Amino acid sequence: MTSTDVTKEAEDSGPGGYAAARLRLLTEGARSGPPRRTALAGLTDDWLSGLFDAAAAGLSGVSLVAVGGYGRGELSPRSDLDLLLLHDGGDDKAVAALADRLWYPVWDLGLALDHSVRTPAEARKTAGDDLKVQLGLLDARHLAGDPGLTAGLRTAVLADWRNQAPRRLPELKELCAERAERQGELQYLLEPDLKEARGGLRDATALRAVAASWLADAPREGLADARRRLLDVRDALHLATGRATDRLALQEQDQVAAELGLLDADTLLRQVYEAARVISYASDVTWREVGRVLRSRSVRPRLRAMLGGGKPGAERSPLAEGVVEQDGEVVLARTARPERDPVLPLRAAAAAAQAGLPLSLHAVRRLAATARPLPTPWPAEAREQLVTLLGSGRPTVEVWEALEAEGLITRLLPDWERVRCRPQRNAVHVWTVDRHLIETAVRAAEFARRVHRPDLLLVGALLHDIGKGWPGDHSVAGETIARDVAARIGFDRNDVTVLATLVRHHLLLVETATRRDLDDPATVRSVAEAVGTQGTLELLHALTEADALATGPAAWSSWRGSLVADLVKRVSAVLAGDPLEDPEAAAPTAEHERLALEAFRTGGPVLALRAQTEPPAERDPAGGPEPLGVELLIAVPDQPGVLPAVAGVLALHRLTVRTAELRALPLPDGVDGSVLLLQWRVAAEYGSLPQAARLRADLVRALDGSLDVAARLAERDAAYPRRRGVVAPPPRVTVAPAASRLATVIEVRAQDAPGLLFRIGRALEGARVRVRSAHVSTLGSNAVDAFYVTGAEGTPLPGEEAAAVASRLEEALRA
Repeated sequence: MTSTDVTKEAEDSGPGGYAAARLRLLTEGARSGPPRRTALAGLTDDWLSGLFDAAAAGLSGVSLVAVGGYGRGELSPRSDLDLLLLHDGGDDKAVAALADRLWYPVWDLGLALDHSVRTPAEARKTAGDDLKVQLGLLDARHLAGDPGLTAGLRTAVLADWRNQAPRRLPELKELCAERAERQGELQYLLEPDLKEARGGLRDATALRAVAASWLADAPREGLADARRRLLDVRDALHLATGRATDRLALQEQDQVAAELGLLDADTLLRQVYEAARVISYASDVTWREVGRVLRSRSVRPRLRAMLGGGKPGAERSPLAEGVVEQDGEVVLARTARPERDPVLPLRAAAAAAQAGLPLSLHAVRRLAATARPLPTPWPAEAREQLVTLLGSGRPTVEVWEALEAEGLITRLLPDWERVRCRPQRNAVHVWTVDRHLIETAVRAAEFARRVHRPDLLLVGALLHDIGKGWPGDHSVAGETIARDVAARIGFDRNDVTVLATLVRHHLLLVETATRRDLDDPATVRSVAEAVGTQGTLELLHALTEADALATGPAAWSSWRGSLVADLVKRVSAVLAGDPLEDPEAAAPTAEHERLALEAFRTGGPVLALRAQTEPPAERDPAGGPEPLGVELLIAVPDQPGVLPAVAGVLALHRLTVRTAELRALPLPDGVDGSVLLLQWRVAAEYGSLPQAARLRADLVRALDGSLDVAARLAERDAAYPRRRGVVAPPPRVTVAPAASRLATVIEVRAQDAPGLLFRIGRALEGARVRVRSAHVSTLGSNAVDAFYVTGAEGTPLPGEEAAAVASRLEEALRA
């Protein structure tokens, strides 16, 4: 059936015919995108025109006008119908009756309607008071009735908008900024709002309004395609959900991708991000131009009065060879020759970032169109300018985005294409892969004074996740890419090796510090062997912190920082040739002995709580010490079930375990028996810490069996509200090969939940293994824990037995 047939069916059959024709149109598999939106708008136009003609017979001075998205002809399957019934004020009762005959058929079909009834004067006054109304009227389109009435309103509204632009455009900019603050940036969100988030459809509409003011215009290249892509995704989202929603929720992304014929949800998100990036960049450029024009208009009359007339020339201040500042932007000098100067793009970018100024759109486009490619390897100046750009801090982001918008980044670094706009489906990450790399460089610039080779730190930050565009372990793939890129940039052989090592092992320090026993000599030696030199260790330490800070709030804390610093100190000692201390020979402290003797004497658990804070040198000068948590020492006579009992009691008291260590303490000569010492670092999920006496009382009951920890945790879990969302991936339990010569290391990766450590401890207890120590790490909703276990005789488990324990633990966590 053609669109003409569909329209005729709607005209012939009234509201029922319109509903059937609408449904037929929306379910046609062959038609989608702009053709379907245009056809849906046309179908709706014809139906509403028919309603109007039938209801307004004999009534003059009235017209029906589509405004907003409907006025632009952008009807998605569940879009509102934005309608204005315009009248000349002649017969209010007749107009009210007409409105009822128009609105009720729309409501009867279950369509969302945003309607108003106004005279042209009332419409203009409302627009003057309400910016959103004025924006909607800018897209006013005549549907039925008196066309002269509609044309008059359109002419008046556009004239008002252009006359009031110097006052209203700053208001519109502020409205966009408030929305961005509230909704976030579309190009980085895992569940973005396609309309309201920055870079979404609202911003695209704002750019149309700026263009209508004749004060400034947005960059046109790619803007229409970006808008079309977001509208296509919204259409598919409406069809997939059956709801008028603009939020692309995780659970709908696969279905929306299938509706659009895309490979998967990641491909969908990448296309959404690319579209949002085009709109965001166009918005930045446009609002900057609006500001420049408004400043020029306010200053020029005063200058003319001072200078006696004439148009003053724009002041140009040199920044670098071929690069000048003009009107608050970085532009190319009149003598610049990009076609003869291949380093000019990097030089201009570095100068802009150093000055904290944006690169002008004209300059970037000229560079993209005419600059020669850099030779391989790069000349020393190009490498230095890249390092200067990366080391400029926060201004680097805006300059980098300008280069990327015109394709200059992928021309300089072809491997960038694989990470550009690549989503990261991990709640810990707040950025796409490419933006995370730039954010890491920005953070690394803060540590430039901490290292001897800041150039290697900055380039390592830029490349550390470059392997995420390839299959397999991104650190392994990234090492190969980093070698190639570093050589192409012009680093010598030794520097290339260092950069490759940084990329290959950028997760080594934080993973080892939070998941391994640092008292085990094998742990420290393995890190020292991987790092190789003190210089590389220094760089890796700074990169680790910069990477974590650029990931998101959940990825770094004073606690993690203290663990990494402790590991770096130990590795540095090994690299300096100092011998490692044997942990088995380490004597217990006086406090440990006191607790052990008291536990042996009383036959029950003994607890000690001690708050810990940052060392004074690491505290924020603007505030007080930051708590690292509370050290909890527990001594208890050696007996089965200690680990799950303690973990369960802590979970009942809503205490989060950050680290945990368990070891047997020998008693003084002549005393028969042994005591287990548990040294844990905990923090309250919320509220204050429980009293030690309450913890001890519950622990006594848990150990003697009078407190059913499992049942209590199950009750609390049942009381938690069930939230709709993506089903968590199943837990994974593995044996880390050759991680320690003293014990078998079992790693657990699972969704974090109350009582998880209790369940793990109970499963290990059931497997009849001893837990020598536990290292707990939580990143967002993911728990990554490592347990050092031995057999009953205190030696590592044989390979088959270790695999069996891991398999049994995984089954217990899946249950």
